[in-house]
Amino acid sequence: MKVKFNRNSELTNFIKDNQANFEAKLLSEAVNVAGKINDILNTGNIDLLKNAQNLAIFVVEEREEELIGFARQEGVLWAQHSLTLSFKLEWVQAIRRTLWHFLEKYDKFNEKNFSREDFFELERKVNDSIDSFINNFFLSYSEYKDELLNSQRKIVEHLSVPIIPVSPTVAVLPLIGTIDDYRMQTIEEKVLMDISRLKLETLIMDLSGLTNMDEDVIVHFENILSGVSMMGCKAVITGLRAELVRNMIRLGVTFNQYAETHGTLQQTLKKYLAL
Repeated sequence: MKVKFNRNSELTNFIKDNQANFEAKLLSEAVNVAGKINDILNTGNIDLLKNAQNLAIFVVEEREEELIGFARQEGVLWAQHSLTLSFKLEWVQAIRRTLWHFLEKYDKFNEKNFSREDFFELERKVNDSIDSFINNFFLSYSEYKDELLNSQRKIVEHLSVPIIPVSPTVAVLPLIGTIDDYRMQTIEEKVLMDISRLKLETLIMDLSGLTNMDEDVIVHFENILSGVSMMGCKAVITGLRAELVRNMIRLGVTFNQYAETHGTLQQTLKKYLAL
């Protein structure tokens, strides 16, 4: 490989002056990614070759702050477009090998060869910088995905708390499945907001579809009923299961102070819709 060299150039200029050779070597090192470069550019507007040179320059110039910012930006982009992580890892490791290849070339052309101490110091700095890029990339990628999952979970949880108006002032909230503390927080938020938004006077909460409610959740539910009352809305509970009632008795918890109870949803609707 014919390499250009200016005796007075710094390593950064050496890489820039040999950009075509740098890219050719990089593509030969990252066989699986080479065929996907245009696909990744079209999908996420990510120019892998340009970004590889930027990373190499950040490393050799020890621009740690910019390197970390660049890594986190890349992590978000790859997460947003759901690009394959194995491609990214292969690409960064190919950049590492290519950079070392050019450091070797630079050393050969440079009259002042690296001393043993200089070489090991350089090895530590280069590899630490690239490892830092990888770590920050994956942290940023994971954080974005976690935020997305939490956001989607919140949407799903809100959909699982359907407050259904059955008249201008009455609504029904059917609760189904298992309720944990996280879901109870969602119920609290949704109930208090919708009472205000819909101007409800009566909220019928049907518990016949519940499969389980932990002890701390039962206490939290009582607090929600208190909040409903404070909002000037009447809470009505239907469908209390025997197992749930036994747990309430054992805990010394009753909903009588804040809610009216009925056996079935049908009975309750008949009463309140007639009113």
